[in-house]
Amino acid sequence: MRNYKTWWWAAVVVQLLTAAVHALSFLSDPVPANDTEKQLLDLMQNYRQELAGMQVTMDGLFTALSSCFSLLYLFAGLLNAYLLRSTRDEALLSGVLWINLPVFGLCFAIMAAYTFPPPIIMTGLVFVLLAIARVVK
Repeated sequence: MRNYKTWWWAAVVVQLLTAAVHALSFLSDPVPANDTEKQLLDLMQNYRQELAGMQVTMDGLFTALSSCFSLLYLFAGLLNAYLLRSTRDEALLSGVLWINLPVFGLCFAIMAAYTFPPPIIMTGLVFVLLAIARVVK
């Protein structure tokens, strides 16, 4: 457990798992439980606002941001896995690890402030595993 790559590989697994779990949310449509939720979903899906000259719904914005979250984790997991497997350049790996830390630390802070337990736990776990890899290195 003193090898930083072991911790980094654990972070890669959690990154890819986070991307997959989050992408599953696109397979189901939300079902309102009461009249208030029905009204909220109707407004989110049908009420259009003008933003930067375009007519958009909150549901469209939410879908775009949500898909970007999954893509961020997929990209980072694949890139980290590729670099860990294909390079022995310690300076490159060290730099990439330093880039990962603030990105996923900030992502964790945002998730902790604005979301609910599953994304908070998963982003927090990625950040902690990357931080341990950095400390062990």
